[in-house]
Parts: sequence; structure tokens; C-alpha cells
Amino acid sequence: MLDDIKAVAFDIDGTLYPSFSLYWRIIPYIIRHFRFYLHYNKVRKIMHRTAPLPDFYEYQGRVFAEHYGCTVAEAKAQIKRIAYDGLRPYFERIKPFTAVHETFKALREKGYKIALLSDFPPSQKGEIWGLIPYCDFVLGSEELGALKPSKYPFGVMAKALALEPNQILYVGNSFKFDVRGANNAGMKSAVIASPLKKFFSKKIKEADISFSNYRQFLNIVL
Repeated sequence: MLDDIKAVAFDIDGTLYPSFSLYWRIIPYIIRHFRFYLHYNKVRKIMHRTAPLPDFYEYQGRVFAEHYGCTVAEAKAQIKRIAYDGLRPYFERIKPFTAVHETFKALREKGYKIALLSDFPPSQKGEIWGLIPYCDFVLGSEELGALKPSKYPFGVMAKALALEPNQILYVGNSFKFDVRGANNAGMKSAVIASPLKKFFSKKIKEADISFSNYRQFLNIVL
């Protein structure tokens, strides 16, 4: 099943680090900006269903402005200040899953191309725990004009890697956005899930690979 794989691409949030390590830290921040996030979350749901856009940030600002009751310029400024820049300091205190660095190093040594494709700007995570030097492609789907599960950002990534989609394994933590997006784009998919989630979730079968930790992932892939 993995014989034709020449690249492994990763989501970031909830995939390279445990989601809870961010969530519990930002509770006071979310409460402080409760009205903003109440509207912003509704806007993101709309953006996940939107076709590829020539200017994602402009359209997102227009949609948010309608919901929030402000100008487009104010909307774009608030999104940048609160959703993008405001969360940046929290990532400085977050550590990746065990063996993530080991996984990237091993994949590179075996000749695989490596990519990062996230819905939120990868730059928000700073140096991304020293993983960037291993990567051939690092970009946020927003910059490409469409959020996952649109197959468009996956297609752009495949073209940047100079590979066919079926030669890429995409690793994520979301069935709805990561697994289905990758599958729809013609890629193989892998999902990181706790043993409990793997036991109870019927959606596990949608992914070509499911794993609970990165050492297990390495054993499967290599």
C-alpha cells in the first residue's frame, strides 16, 4: 500500500502536538475575546465550505464584518491581532509529540520528501520545533486560497513537490478535514488517534493508516 509513497506531508495543529496542551492554556484568552471567537468560529465554518479564492483574507474579512458588525478593514485587523498574532506566544510553550523530530529525521534519511500543510499559518508556530529544515514545502492553506477539506491546497502541494497525489501520504488528526481532504485529492491518508478514539470511532476506516504515537507511525511507514 505504501510502496509508491515518495513524500509524507503533515498537518500541524493537533497532529504534531497534542491539542489539549494548547486548549487549556488559551482558556483565559478565549474568555477575554469571547465575542470575537463566537463570530469567528461561525466564519471559519463558512470558509471551510468555500471554493478556492484569489484573496482568502479579503473574503474572510468581508464575511466576518457582516457577522460582527464592523468594517472589512476592522475585521481583517481583529482577525490578525486576535486569531493569528495573539496566539503566537502560546505556541512557544508547547512541545511536540514524543518522537516527532525523530520521525522527520528518519523519513528524510530514507529519501522521502516532507511537507507541512496547515489551515492556520505555519509561521504562527515560529520555528515549528526545528522541523522546517527537513521540509521541502511549508505553507498554510489560507495562503493558497482554500481551507481543507478542499482538495485544492493538496493539489498545489503535490505540484510543488513534483509528485502525483497518490505518491503522497498525508498525516492529520481530523477525519473531516485531513483524512477526507487527502483522500478526495487522491492521496493516501494517516490519522493520529488515541487508542480509545480508535476503538470507538468508525471513521478510523476512512484513513489508510491509524496510529497512536510517532514511533508506531515510523514502524508502519518504514
